[in-house]
Amino acid sequence: MAQTPPSAGHPGRQLLVLGLAFAFLFGMMFFAGTAGMSTTERITPKLGLDLIGGTRVVMQAVTVDGQEPEPDQLEQARQIIESRVNALGVEEAEVVSEGGDLIVISVAGESEDALRSVGDPAELRFRKVLARTAAGVSPPELPDAEATPDPDASPDPEASPAPETSPQPEATPAPSPEAATEEETDIEAPEDLRDQVMQIVGEEAMQAALGLTAPVDPAEDPELAQLLQPFGELDGPQVAVLPTRVQFNVPDITCEQLNARPAGSIQDPDELVVACDAQGFGFKNLLDRSTVLGTAVDDASAVVDTNVNQWVVSLSFNREGQRNWTDLTREAVRPDAGVPLEQQQIAEDNTYAGERPIQCDPFSARGPSDGHCLVAVVLDNQVVSAPEIRSVIGGDAEIRGDFTAAEARELATQLRYGALPLTFVPQEEQTVTPTLGLEYLRAGLIAAGIGVVLVMAYVFFYYRLLGLVIFGSLIVSSLLTFAALVVLGRGIGYTLTLAGISGFIVAVGIASDSFIIYFERLKDEIRSGRTARSAVPRAWVRARRTILTANAVTLMAAIVLYLLSAGQVRGFAFALGLATILDLLTVFTFRHPMMVLLARTRAFLSPTVSGLGKALELDRKAAGTTPAGPGMPQTKEA
Repeated sequence: MAQTPPSAGHPGRQLLVLGLAFAFLFGMMFFAGTAGMSTTERITPKLGLDLIGGTRVVMQAVTVDGQEPEPDQLEQARQIIESRVNALGVEEAEVVSEGGDLIVISVAGESEDALRSVGDPAELRFRKVLARTAAGVSPPELPDAEATPDPDASPDPEASPAPETSPQPEATPAPSPEAATEEETDIEAPEDLRDQVMQIVGEEAMQAALGLTAPVDPAEDPELAQLLQPFGELDGPQVAVLPTRVQFNVPDITCEQLNARPAGSIQDPDELVVACDAQGFGFKNLLDRSTVLGTAVDDASAVVDTNVNQWVVSLSFNREGQRNWTDLTREAVRPDAGVPLEQQQIAEDNTYAGERPIQCDPFSARGPSDGHCLVAVVLDNQVVSAPEIRSVIGGDAEIRGDFTAAEARELATQLRYGALPLTFVPQEEQTVTPTLGLEYLRAGLIAAGIGVVLVMAYVFFYYRLLGLVIFGSLIVSSLLTFAALVVLGRGIGYTLTLAGISGFIVAVGIASDSFIIYFERLKDEIRSGRTARSAVPRAWVRARRTILTANAVTLMAAIVLYLLSAGQVRGFAFALGLATILDLLTVFTFRHPMMVLLARTRAFLSPTVSGLGKALELDRKAAGTTPAGPGMPQTKEA
């Protein structure tokens, strides 16, 4: 039974697929995420540090005792910062440690602001709000209905002995003034900061502050308020060494001062702390100890709440974190189940005794709807948001804070990769020039251009008409590659560097090999007695296996190299893999259908024009009558 010859396929359909690929990539390039961009910006790929220069930021790790951090801590911090930088869409960034306490980050372009944020500690805590007061104003005078009761229903704070019958704004669980001894001021802080605080505020003001049991209302006690005024002259590090009750009760300690405290000032989950919102205005919040930490977060992502069209950060917890989060929300919806503030025994280190939770203050720390407690989401030293918990939550949590898209993604990135084990302070910012990289790029492009010209000169000399197919294929592949670079740079942050350009140049040679495989298979089919037109589909079937195998090997090598390497080598592997995939697309949707269409032309049957040369001449001689001997046609083996 005769074998059915292979079909030449449907070149029109294959070219249509290529057209759709072009429409998709170029449509993405010109219209996806291009709001406010000029035409030049839309068609410009994202270039690396060695091509366009960039930013170099040096961050120094600081510790409480002033000593150099442990090497394993510095390495852990370097890995977290590198993950954060890459998650911001900056590929092939260089994040290295230098000396015993420095981390150096180098990225392409203007990225100073983004790089500052990747060094933030990102210590996340969920804490119940025990009491709130405006900075410098006592709670009865607050205009906010959510946090302030009716002034007529609020008696004097110090005249209210019981929380069940008193709407007192007493916020601080502190011992009596008689218990405020010198030992209480011996807080853990550098000696120079302690001395500075005492020199600024004085002994009398300090003793008065330590004896406070509620926020001071300047209108009710102007003499005490005047005595406490020196606390307003303290800076952030100096405020950080004060006891929690002093930070909360002294009206001259503002949110601006509290937000200027060094990173890590309130990270101890077992302490009561004071924190404000990130903007530095509004409420000072007295916050309970934390049972839900950032380490309990399993994943974090920035999403849009379609109900209010607002960006939020969605959190999912691990098993233990989910259990603690559910318990915290259950505690918040039962605000009277805990022990009142004034009945708690507060130690000198700002912790409290007992396992029962502290009640939140009914007039300053409960929501306006059902009177449930507020729960603050605290990032480093600031309150990101403090929503009212209206029901027990057994699922994921959300952080809301009027975020922009960039802010939500940045926060999600910080939480997803975990808090830094060290605190970093930016030391130096430099602009890196691309002079050397541009020289290398110019030399590389010249070399690549010379190589392409030589290749094209050879294929036109050797293959003639078929050389046009090679030339057209390279143009198609180059356009697809360029569009893919722009789209990937805008979508996933892929950055083109010299190493990536090298990968694309290597891929050109691999693409040329696939041409030669196809054309030589075609000559073999003609030499074996096939006509030129019937040889095209048969040669394609035989060459296709070889082309797929060769490109599969190259693609696997690129994948392995990408997974096991880093930096510029990884960029080379990505470029090589991308170019290989696009070459396969070009082979199936352009090269083969073009050969099918050329096989139907007269020029393809001409040995002089087609480039098949001697193969067609041998085919003609084999089909002719030129004698090679008596009664024998002249033939020649392939």
